[in-house]
Amino acid sequence: MWGIIRQKVAAGGGSPVARIRPVVSNLRNYSSAVKQMMVREALNSALDEEMSADPKVFLMGEEVGEYQGAYKISKGLLEKYGPERVLDTPITEAGFTGIGVGAAYYGLKPVVEFMTFNFSMQAIDHIINSAAKSNYMSSGQISVPIVFRGPNGAAAGVGAQHSHCYAAWYASVPGLKVLSPYSSEDARGLLKAAIRDPDPVVFLENELLYGESFPVSAEVLDSSFCLPIGKAKIEREGKDVTITAFSKIVGLSLKAAEILAKEGISAEVINLRSIRPLDRSTINASVRKTNRLVTVEEGFPQHGVGAEICASVIEESFGYLDAPVERIAGADVPMPYAANLERMAVPQVEDIVRAAKRACYRSVPMAAAA
Repeated sequence: MWGIIRQKVAAGGGSPVARIRPVVSNLRNYSSAVKQMMVREALNSALDEEMSADPKVFLMGEEVGEYQGAYKISKGLLEKYGPERVLDTPITEAGFTGIGVGAAYYGLKPVVEFMTFNFSMQAIDHIINSAAKSNYMSSGQISVPIVFRGPNGAAAGVGAQHSHCYAAWYASVPGLKVLSPYSSEDARGLLKAAIRDPDPVVFLENELLYGESFPVSAEVLDSSFCLPIGKAKIEREGKDVTITAFSKIVGLSLKAAEILAKEGISAEVINLRSIRPLDRSTINASVRKTNRLVTVEEGFPQHGVGAEICASVIEESFGYLDAPVERIAGADVPMPYAANLERMAVPQVEDIVRAAKRACYRSVPMAAAA
């Protein structure tokens, strides 16, 4: 790493391709699926292409090199780019995150991998005080183009200290951008956007999605493909109720929408993609159409992402609501280890279905049933 830090990063440095690439590709309809791609492959290809296009991009973290990543996201990158751009670090998040932020101050573009975002708590001072606030405190003189990425939220049977969702934590901090992909298209397009962005980006993946395959189009596979930060995606259109979700909960929401459709309820499912900035316009436009809202997330209910969405809808679209907003979140307890209790602690498809029915007055309200 010290070798690339010693390189001169001049205003005109780096690949000419990197300087002329658009930050986002033209918004097109990516419907013509040509192949299946796993989420881990999408992340790996995005890293590979951005490292190839811009010599200032490098990857660092625990086991990212010789072991090729704890989840094989960095497979093949050490062999291709060498140990100066794919750096194995000691188990010291505070140390290597601080080094990464310092490299970003100098003009490099680090991608810092946490084996789980629970471990980012060891480095939260660097993420917030060093990375998020520096641009403002320097009156715009210091940019911090760094990506903090890794698995976030619950996996399976890993206990309370490895199951926390940090979306609401980091999304509350000015100066950070927070992204959370669901599909392979999301993973590939959003990671490219995060690496190209001049500001620090927290990139929240999900361990259980790494092995999931999704259809991708030729446009998505193009090296210039990039998704806009701050723009949600309507995964399924509907007219009776809006369901907002992010990460793996999008998949549960789509399954719930299929069940609801069989019972005559047309649900619109919004994949948030970007937690900060939040696409309030898409959310409010959907609520003004459906007149009902269900927010779903894995994190704790208090001060959560769903709470922020509720506030936005109340402020901007209150007159359009025909029912109280329904908020589905993880249980307000540390994550249990026992499998049966763990299932009860995170949202399930049936929870989303019940909430949507309540919003549509198709079931007994919780207050009446209590």
